[in-house]
Amino acid sequence: MRDESSAVSPIRQAVHLCIDMQNIFAPGGLWETPWMENVLPTIASIASRYQARTIFTRFITPQDPEDRPGQWRAYFQRWREATRSRVAPSALDLVPALARYVPPAAIIDKPAYSAFSNSSLAGLLIDKNISTIVVTGAETDVCVLSTVLSAVDLGFRVVIVEDALCSSSDVGHDALMTMYRTRFHGQVDLVTAEELAEFWRE
Repeated sequence: MRDESSAVSPIRQAVHLCIDMQNIFAPGGLWETPWMENVLPTIASIASRYQARTIFTRFITPQDPEDRPGQWRAYFQRWREATRSRVAPSALDLVPALARYVPPAAIIDKPAYSAFSNSSLAGLLIDKNISTIVVTGAETDVCVLSTVLSAVDLGFRVVIVEDALCSSSDVGHDALMTMYRTRFHGQVDLVTAEELAEFWRE
């Protein structure tokens, strides 16, 4: 039960931004995120309810490490098996349980952690008069974190669905949920999927 001081205001002019729910992070994937299976039904329910207002992101690896600058090059030299010259193309696809909602849901590909590293996303949201971003997906302490901070910097209200996030690190996940509650209140709201249905009715 929420106390009055932490009440969430109604969610309007919003999109559901689902981060990187791809086969490469699914069970058996190269970057397996064990908790993905647990949160997938919740995310699928949200995507089903807000199909036309859902945007899925995909983290797209380079063809070869040399295609990325600086530390990204070193990163993909370490993870060469994840580059597009090595990994199966299907690994970068959305998991089937979510791909079925496209269309009307949209897909935006990104080369880095933040969804806003694809320069078209902010413009798309502004053009559609979107003021609130409802965030789900993977991983809590990497791509979700980077996306949330970018959205805050751009002035969007961020609503995080706390039972629709996953990470390969329990410690990282728990630390980030604490940080959102204690450091970003006023710019970031945390809700459960059940509460989301109550607060976002459009």
